[in-house]
Amino acid sequence: MSTRSNWLICGVDEAGRGPLAGAVFAAAVILDGERPIAGLADSKKLSEKKRVYLAEQIRERALAWAIAKAEAAEIDSINILQASLLAMRRAVETLLPVPSEALIDGLHCPKLVMPCRAIVKGDSSVAEISAASILAKTARDAEMLRLHQEYPQYGFDRHKGYPTAMHLEALRRHGASEIHRRSFAPVKLAIALKLR
Repeated sequence: MSTRSNWLICGVDEAGRGPLAGAVFAAAVILDGERPIAGLADSKKLSEKKRVYLAEQIRERALAWAIAKAEAAEIDSINILQASLLAMRRAVETLLPVPSEALIDGLHCPKLVMPCRAIVKGDSSVAEISAASILAKTARDAEMLRLHQEYPQYGFDRHKGYPTAMHLEALRRHGASEIHRRSFAPVKLAIALKLR
């Protein structure tokens, strides 16, 4: 039986539910109380430079951290919410030591063996979730920069797969790539127009 003195809390968050392309990423983080990290916040409220700096700090100082993803094909198969929860579960399941409890950003908890709590706006109020938010976002951005090398015509280095005017125009012009989420309406439309 765990006592509160060795009760390990992990924070969990995802990045990339809204984009039309690429995987959804999730991270799980157990912070080390002996090695605090200043400046943790919701990744969306931080500059890219600050996120990258903090991600390095988290990797160096956290007691444990893990990053996982669910690919575009999985998103199309089970829907974006279920794929987000799957990525979260994958991240938590690879953490060592195993956490005593998981705190999840948002409304829904993935199926986990340990107790789990969903916290709305947890990425702004819980340091462990903020840290997970930063790791998930920086990992996903790095992946989209890598995919830009394979698919330069879409401009993933600029919009990271989100449905910007530039991305929608590229979809109209080039159709969908292998990494586009075919279950998302703008991608469906682009495929339908190409088939005409």
